[in-house]
Amino acid sequence: MNDSKKIKTAIQSVIKEMMDKVMENVLIKNPFIPEEHRAFKPLYAALVPDEIFKGSHFERRFVTPFGKVWEKLAIVAAQEGLGDGVMNHTIHGLVKTERLRRITEVLNRLEHPSLEEARVRPDWDNELSYILQGDGEDIPVQVICDIFAQDKTNSKTYAFELKAPLPNSDQTKVSKEKILKLYSMNPKKVDEAYFALPYNPYGLKEDYAWSPPTRWFNMKEDEVVLIGNEFWEKVGGIGTYQSFIQAVNEIGQDYKDRIYREFLGMEPPPGGLDFNLSSDR
Repeated sequence: MNDSKKIKTAIQSVIKEMMDKVMENVLIKNPFIPEEHRAFKPLYAALVPDEIFKGSHFERRFVTPFGKVWEKLAIVAAQEGLGDGVMNHTIHGLVKTERLRRITEVLNRLEHPSLEEARVRPDWDNELSYILQGDGEDIPVQVICDIFAQDKTNSKTYAFELKAPLPNSDQTKVSKEKILKLYSMNPKKVDEAYFALPYNPYGLKEDYAWSPPTRWFNMKEDEVVLIGNEFWEKVGGIGTYQSFIQAVNEIGQDYKDRIYREFLGMEPPPGGLDFNLSSDR
């Protein structure tokens, strides 16, 4: 069992650092200047209130850095929960030639089905079983995984391909190839490897509906896919996801108030905003 309070504090530290940099950027380094906006986009300014574009200005400077924060948060969870975690870890191993050929075959069939057959649907268990039947000469292979974590209690190791909640098809293909290679190594270099998303914008896993990654994974049923709470519990141990939710909700309102007052120049709505991150993501 992890120390939920310690994990929560560590998560808040990462988020605060990111948010403080965002606030410095939008308030000092790169503020929204109405006169500049009107000069460069006079038609937009004539038709749409400045406040709409001011919000877009903030959003662009928030979304980009937050994409890099997920990996930092995962490392915090791994270090405070399981015991150890690093980013962009290189794993070296041996994969038999026929397994490598079959990995390419599986990916090509998913991407380019033949005219004689209907589009092939991803099926992790059958694909991996077929690949592992391959033999041949051992070929040195290296895989750089987004997150490598180790459970120091039972000495199990985990590799994660951690992507944004709405990954594109190319990203997902590369991740699947990496994971297949990890499972094909003999001897194995990691106990488990996963394709992971930090949260589910659709709510429940069975409702996940973003289509690009579905060419490569059955996002609802493949056991190698972790979304939201499944990922956080795996990378940090039992209780990590709840700690993550509590950490975000505790500091969220303070930043919302700051954004209203310091960036938008207005008082927050009476009673504050009642939206909190919930555990169904």
